[in-house]
Amino acid sequence: MKVTLVGSGYVGLVTGTCFAEKGHEVVCVDNDEKKVQVLKAGGIFLYEPGLEEMVKRNVKAGRLRFTSSTAEGVDHGEVVFIAVPTPQQDDGSVDLSYIEAVARSIADSLKRHTIIVDKSTVPVKTGEKVAETIRRYNKHKADFDVVSNPEFLREGSAIDDLMNPDRIVIGVMSQRPIPKMRELYAPFACHHFIVTDINSAELIKHASNSFLALKISYANALAAICEASGANVEEVANGMGFDKRIGRQFLNAGLGYGGSCFPKDIAAFIKIAEELGCGFPLLKEVQRINNETLERFVKKIRDGLWVLKDKTIGVLGLAFKPNTDDIRRAPAIDLINRLQAEGARIRAYDPQAMGKAKADLKNVAFGKDAYDAAHGCDALVIATEWDEFRKLDLGRLKSEMAHPIVFDSRNIYDPNLMTSFGFLYKSIGR
Repeated sequence: MKVTLVGSGYVGLVTGTCFAEKGHEVVCVDNDEKKVQVLKAGGIFLYEPGLEEMVKRNVKAGRLRFTSSTAEGVDHGEVVFIAVPTPQQDDGSVDLSYIEAVARSIADSLKRHTIIVDKSTVPVKTGEKVAETIRRYNKHKADFDVVSNPEFLREGSAIDDLMNPDRIVIGVMSQRPIPKMRELYAPFACHHFIVTDINSAELIKHASNSFLALKISYANALAAICEASGANVEEVANGMGFDKRIGRQFLNAGLGYGGSCFPKDIAAFIKIAEELGCGFPLLKEVQRINNETLERFVKKIRDGLWVLKDKTIGVLGLAFKPNTDDIRRAPAIDLINRLQAEGARIRAYDPQAMGKAKADLKNVAFGKDAYDAAHGCDALVIATEWDEFRKLDLGRLKSEMAHPIVFDSRNIYDPNLMTSFGFLYKSIGR
């Protein structure tokens, strides 16, 4: 099929590339001409395992191409995806100006029946507004369908999530676009092709992310109880996770959730509920616990070092999660800012995110590896659970540090092992 993605950011680029990998003819549109030129050359502007090689392969094969012209993309696509940003506004609501602008741009170029698909994460009833906008501004009076097809990509494993999805959700206003959407996704290995009304599909994404964030905050609230009672949050979570109704995923205590999705989506869902007259105090508590989790960890560091002023603290991990270079709403960045506010000197290392972090962080010494970041430190914080941090030479790590004190916010080490190497080791809920 001929497919167009309007928006070549994270979601648009990964989705378009995977469609091309499955044999579809894909055009990705972006209004940043410099970005388009990089993509045309087979380069990418973000880190996602396996993505760069896949982009190069499909560009070379002619299945994937890039343009800055929305008109060219609309002319190409039987199915045109909207995959542009939906940033959070100060009141927690979503800025839909990019969606509206793309809808108008599509309307301006639409000359034949086309399926318009919302891929961006949007508030419920956005699809209705997109349809209304295209109908209003389409001077050719072309026929079209608007569909909601929310994305469920996890940064760091997005290609597998797209190639082997656990479900594909299609929200429609009529039955007409369903056969084409089934044809589009036919090459993908998925047993759950779910067709709903368009409003339900839009709610599914916000409801899913909010529930996962709830599990994270639950685990962090549980960790505080475990510390107070002498229990082990890992053992409690394992015991819970074997219950099929609960599951073990996302029951990990740590610094709390971050990234570009969870904080924004939860704030948006709260605002959506309020605007619908429902309210959602449970999600406000999820937010409160998440904020409190970082404060509690800063207190743990302060209790261990007493005064933070003029202490040198190493931080391993800057991205909000492993296998990405994304530092948006990253707990590690917030933690560094808090430590610096109390006068600490920071040394830091991340396998992928240092390039982006250097633009946000000031007066931080960046190490060439974990050992360099730990050199001369009064304490070391593990802030992101990269696999390479699980495999450190602990003897060498200790020898680099002025004082062998480790604060592990991701519980990646066995406390008994760390103690045997002579570390003063503090983790979460254990």
